Order: sequence, then C-alpha cells, then structure tokens
Amino acid sequence: MDFKSAARMGFVLALSIFLLMFSSFITPKTNVSRAQNESKRGFAAVNIRDDYEVYLSQHKDAPYPDESITIDAVDFIAAEPAVDIVEGLGGIPGKAVKTDEEGYIEWKVNINKAGLYNIKIEYYPIKGRGSSIERELWINGKLPFFGAGHLTFSRVWSDAEPIKQDNRGNDMRPSQAESPRWEQSYFQDYMGYYNEPYYFYFEAGENTIRLVSVKEPMAIKSITIEQAPKSLPYKQIADAYQKKGYKNYEGTPIKVQGEHAYLKSDPTLYPVYDRASPSTEPYHPSKIRLNTIGGYRWNLPGQWIVWKVNVPEDGLYRLAFKVRQNMVRGSFSNRRLLIDGEVPFTEAENLKFKYKNDWVMYELTDDNGKPCLFYLEKGEHEIKLEVTLGDLAEIIRTVESSLYRLNEAYRKIIMVTTPTPDPYRDYQLEQQIPDVIKELDEQGDIIDKMAQQLIAYTGQRGSQSAILYRLSYQLKDMARRPERIPRMLNDFKTNIGSLGTWILSAREQPLEIDYIWLGSPTQQLPAVSTNFIQKAFHEVRSLIASFTEDYNSVGNVYSGEALKVWIQTGRDQAQVLKQIIDDTFTPRTGIPVNLELVQPGTLLPAVVAGIGPDVALQLGIGDPVNFATRRAAIDLTQFEDFYEVAQRFHDSALVPYRFNNGVFALPETQSFPMLFYRTDILEELGLQVPETWEDVFNILPVIQKNHMDFGIPISTTQTPGAGMTSFTMLLYQMGGKLYREDGISTALSEEEAIEAFKMWTELYVNYKFPVQYDFANRFRIGEMPIGIADYQTYNFLSVFAPEIRGLWDFAPVPGMKKPDGSIDRSVPSGGTAAMIVRGVRDKDAAWEFLKWWTSTEAQERFGREMESLLGAAGRYPTANIEALEKLPWPC
Repeated sequence: MDFKSAARMGFVLALSIFLLMFSSFITPKTNVSRAQNESKRGFAAVNIRDDYEVYLSQHKDAPYPDESITIDAVDFIAAEPAVDIVEGLGGIPGKAVKTDEEGYIEWKVNINKAGLYNIKIEYYPIKGRGSSIERELWINGKLPFFGAGHLTFSRVWSDAEPIKQDNRGNDMRPSQAESPRWEQSYFQDYMGYYNEPYYFYFEAGENTIRLVSVKEPMAIKSITIEQAPKSLPYKQIADAYQKKGYKNYEGTPIKVQGEHAYLKSDPTLYPVYDRASPSTEPYHPSKIRLNTIGGYRWNLPGQWIVWKVNVPEDGLYRLAFKVRQNMVRGSFSNRRLLIDGEVPFTEAENLKFKYKNDWVMYELTDDNGKPCLFYLEKGEHEIKLEVTLGDLAEIIRTVESSLYRLNEAYRKIIMVTTPTPDPYRDYQLEQQIPDVIKELDEQGDIIDKMAQQLIAYTGQRGSQSAILYRLSYQLKDMARRPERIPRMLNDFKTNIGSLGTWILSAREQPLEIDYIWLGSPTQQLPAVSTNFIQKAFHEVRSLIASFTEDYNSVGNVYSGEALKVWIQTGRDQAQVLKQIIDDTFTPRTGIPVNLELVQPGTLLPAVVAGIGPDVALQLGIGDPVNFATRRAAIDLTQFEDFYEVAQRFHDSALVPYRFNNGVFALPETQSFPMLFYRTDILEELGLQVPETWEDVFNILPVIQKNHMDFGIPISTTQTPGAGMTSFTMLLYQMGGKLYREDGISTALSEEEAIEAFKMWTELYVNYKFPVQYDFANRFRIGEMPIGIADYQTYNFLSVFAPEIRGLWDFAPVPGMKKPDGSIDRSVPSGGTAAMIVRGVRDKDAAWEFLKWWTSTEAQERFGREMESLLGAAGRYPTANIEALEKLPWPC
C-alpha cells in the first residue's frame, strides 16, 4: 500500500469514528434556497440614533394645531402591487382598502397649518398567519425616525368556545380564535417607551403619506391627522358629575370573572388556573379550575384585555379589581384603564399595582383617599386594561439608548485591544479612541441619574438599581483611568449583558386578575384574604388529593381498547395535543386516545418489557432507525396511502427514518441552519451579505481586522452534533454524500468528502473561526456580527434581544457556485418524529392517528396553540410544508 492510499484510509477511519460518535446528529440534505438564488440580498440599516427624541428636538418650535383631517382610504393615489377595494367588512357598511404583506399604499393630504400631529388609523385585521400587523410610515418620501419603521397593530382574539371539562372533572383551556372587528389606533411606539402616541411633523400644503407593508394583511378604512384627546383630572370629572346630578348606584354588586374575557390582543391571554389560594373563584383543591387570567403572560406593553359588563341602571359605580402582582418584587405593574374605548380621567392613564404575594382588591382613589366613581349608562359596556410602562417608560428608554451606545463603545474598544487584551499592556486608548472614553463618562452620568430615578419610582433601593449603579461606577472608573480598561473589559462585557437582561425584566409588567367588581359607592369591597384555618384546610385537602389524582395522564382518560400514545416533551405540549385530540381526532374517527407524558429514555425499556405505547411522539432524529434495527418499529410503507401522506413533507425530512427500503416514522418538525447578520455593523464596516463561501473569505479579513468573528457551529459538550451540521453542509454543497446508494457503505473516501473535510477543518485552523461561543449573546453585543445558526434562533432573538430589533436579519447560508452560475446552498436538517411501536394492538388505528397528527390542520393548530401558550419563543417548526406556510414565520 502506497503512502497516498494509507493516508486516505487513515482519513476515512478517523472521520468514520467521528461520525459514529455523533451518528444521532447526522441529518439529511435540505436545499433551502435554490428557488432564492436570484433574490436580492442587500439591506438598508437604519441608524437607531435618529430616534424619536432627536426628531422632536428638530421640531421643538413647531405648534400643535387643533385641527383634524380625515383621509378616506379608498382615495389613495398610488399602490404597489394593486390593492383590493372591499365593502361591508365586519358587518359595517362602507368601503375599505385591503393591503397585503408586501408593497405600499400612498395618499395625498392637504394640511392647513404646519405643525406636529398624531395619526389615527381605522383598520380591520384581515386573517393572516396570526401575528401582529406591522407597517412603516413614510411622510413626503422619508422615514421620519426609527420607530416609524416599526408601527405595530394588534389583532383581536377571543375564546373559541366556553370552558369545558374533561371526563375527570378538570377544566380544559379553550382554544383562541381571531375575532376581527374594526379598531381605531394611534401610531405609537411598539416597545411602549412613550405613553402617548407619536407626533409627526407636517408642512403646510400638500403632503404624502405612505404605508409600507412589513408583516400581515390589514384593511384600512380611514386615516385621521389630529391631536389625540387629552383626559381631564378626576376632580374636574367629579365636579361635572355633581353638576349634572348623577346619582349613585345602590343595587346589587356586579362581578365579572377575569377568565371570562370578551376580547384580547394576544392568543397568549387565555384563562389559567390558580390552586394556591382557596379564595380564588371558582375554587377546587385538586381539580383544575380555570379561574384567573393574565399573570406572566400578560406582561408586555401594548397587550390588552377587554371584559363586557352589563349594568342594570344609569348611575355612578365603584369599580375594583381583585388582582395579584407577585412577580415584580420591589416595583409596580402598570395598566391603562379604558371604558368603552376612552380613558375616563387622567388618573386612569396609569394604574400602579404593588407587589404582594396574596390577592388584593385594587381601586383608584382621589387625592383624599376616596374611591373614584365611574358614570355608566344602563346597558353593555367594555372595560379594558392595557399594559403600559407608566413612569418607568422614560427610565427604560434612556437605559436602552445607553445600552446601544455602550455596545458600540465596546466594539470600538475591542477593535483596538481584541476581546482578550493583554492586561499589562497600555493600549493608549485615550489617544486612539478619545471619543469612546468621553462616551463612557457621559453614559456613566446618564445611568447614575436613571438609577436615582428608579429609586424615586420604586421608593426603595434594590437589586434593580444595584445593576445600574454598578455599571455607572465602572463606566466612570474606565473613563477616569483608561489604562485599566483592558483589565476591566471582561467585567464591562458582563455588565452590558446584565443591562440588557435588566431592560427585558423591567419591561415585564405581569398582573393576574380573578374578577372585576362593580357596586355602590356605599358598599364595602369583598374580603379576599384567607385566615390560617382556611389555608390549612386547603393544604390538607390538596395533600389528600395528590394520592388519588392521576398526574401522568392528560385530558380525557378512556378504559378498554384505547390507543396508547406517549409523548416525552413537556406538560404544556401534552395538554395542547390532548385537547386537540379530544375535540378533533376522537370525535371524527371514534378512536379513543390515552395520551401519557413520560420521561425521555423510558421508551426503550418499556418496549423491551412489553409495556410500551402504541404510538410514540417527539422522538429524536436517530430513534426510529434505532428501533427499526431491533425490529421494534412498524414499517409505514405497508400502508396503501403512505406515499400520498409523504407528499406533505420535503423528501429530505423522511431520509433519517429510512432503513432497508422501509420508512419507520413520519417527521413532526424539521429545522435547518440559516445565516444571521447584524445589518448595522455590516453597514458600518461597508460589507455586503455573502452569497458564496468565496464571499465569506473576502469579507473575513475586514471582520477579523476589527476583532470580530464569523460564527460557524462546531461540536462541544454543550452543543453535541453541531459540527456535523457544518461539515455536512459543506459536503452536500460540494456534491458529496455520507453514504453510497446501498445505504450501508460510507462515501467518505470520495474526493468531495475529503475536500469538504479539509475546508471544514481549515475554517478553524487557518481562518481562526471560534470553536466555543455563545452565538445569541455575542451576536446581540456585536462581537459576532454574522454567523450560521438554526433558523429557530430567530425566535430567541425576536423575544430576548428587543434592543436590536430592526438591526439584524437572516438569509440562506453561503453556498458553492456551480459551473452554470447557480449557487448550491444545501444544508443538513434535523427534527423530531412520530413512530408506531411494534406490538401495537390496532395497527390501522395507529396509522390513522399518525396521518391525522402530521396533517396540515393538526400541525397548524398545534403550532398556533403552542405559540398562544408560550409566545413567539415557542413558535413551532413543523415539517408539514403547507402548515409551515400558515404559521407566523417570516416570509
């Protein structure tokens, strides 16, 4: 054997051992971008410094004209693409313009007096993919400020059905369905950092207004340019009540249970249960009773809940809420109160709910401590509570602005020192980057001032103000002694991360509501506290019930020949799936299903012992073939309609479950890597998003010269199998494959595999790509402005990095250019699967269940329900092609 042959055999042996170590992570080839090869990849970053406050300062001398100009939406002057005129939407007569997810629509408006105006839109949320509607506003061909590019309009949701019970007596969470209706909303900050609507400057004479679609369709009836109405103080309202001779209501108190909300802004605002207190209505010590609403799910600015109340007569009513705010220690949770769409008086703009572990009755009081009264006419009314930041808005807004500037300062520092500087070297930073040193000093003063405002707001020093004070002290120290910055850099980075976390937690305004109470001003509020005996009795009953209740089974439990299904993810997923089974699958097919939540790793021992399930869900990508090799799984190709069902998925989604010409599972989810990049940093560096690997190597010197990194995942103890994703991506793009056609022998001795392995290792050896890193945090802070990560990273960044919203994007991964000019961007994919276990009692029933579970209807509903439960962070990456298009993933 010659040296070349021996070397090749050694390479194949080494790579085969590597593949064997991570065989459960080997994933099939997926081409996510062949249809997108000709798409544009450019971007236009918005400078976040051109924010709203700068915009207002530019027009600080402008008046606020008391005029109102309404534009009929159908009188548009331009639209691209063509828009539809619709009539009678929501049962309301009149014409409107339907705008889709892409394009723009423009109007012309004549303004009599130049000045600053608010803008109100009357819109109807057309059914789309279930996420909030987003638009950009351009005035006279310009985007006025950053926030005008992120105008968000909520959809309208409600319970799809009344609360029902399963056959064990537990309440079942109602599904959330859209209940669209005409809404009026002022253009305002999507983050809640300003408690009043945005102001826009208009010149006198002819102006143009353009709305650019960003996300989701909507119909528009009118746009009004005016001054938003200001509410009057309660004292003036009370005086007006007296002058008009309004009488107090003296009838029976009225209760509206919180879980019986009429409408809400988000599907996450569904009824929840509380078994911790015997005072909650309704109450049961062991059974699930959906008896409250809100909590940590109702915590973000802009979220709202509406309740309907029917009052028996005209009069002045006392209004109170039974609430619990036991999540934001040392601070308040803020709400805005609206009745029939209007804030009744100034004090209702900002209701503050203090931290307390138990339920309390909350009501607004006047300066003398007397209850504020509300005049209601006989009939139906809407009571609305909307999450706001209240007096905290300015603090968070200022701190987030500082965070952006400190991130920028950190990047400029590491451009000189590298992220791991020599602590004993003097980099002469005061000479090289004097503007950064000055910025550190200024931001130290700003954050110190915000810490003082926070203490004045909360009335106490605590952990929240400590974070600000610690960073402020460090910034002042760094500015005073720049030579110490290299030694403090790691702590500085940590404190910047802590500041981002602080902003996230400070924005959260959770509040739980048991019921709303309306009654006579002379009546006492209901007592909500419980005594020691009541609490002890509750605990004893709950303890006894824990020995009799079945907590493994979910939803309805059937005896006899029911299909036994195991799921090994979380209780939330199990409860959602069981609810869909009970109200869809079982009624349609007559097949009863018992769903059990089991611990991962219990399936194989149970199957060996003969006590396993009929169907197993949410299995890892390597599990079905492992069971198939042991003859413990059913070959699904034996069913006549298998190939028809297989059309629901990409071919690549089925590859991991093939063995010996059989297919032993259906895919539930499928995920694959994408290229994430910071638009602001790439623009700052003058770089374009790379299309090919050659482009990557061309931009790499600029990125590394500025001591930043390009991220490509590699296997570590925290991310096992990640390296296989990177290697197989290069392998597939070079035209290689892991196995030969027989599926048994390896193809790793082929030239393409060797070249791919060589290129893969050179990324880390020659090009110094980082081996260990936290992509989300480094991407957020700017150390890693571009990198490859699973497309579900989009969810994480959208939810947990709001301060860089609008400053990042994602695209297909770089690829290999082919001789015909096309670019191959093939990537491996992963996912989970559903399998029928050998020994199943009713094979046809199990197959019927698998077909239903992987159908478009079931997958779409499960995805929507999970997002309703967990928010955008729980967005479901279904493998069903049609269902994926219907879920609110970005286009």
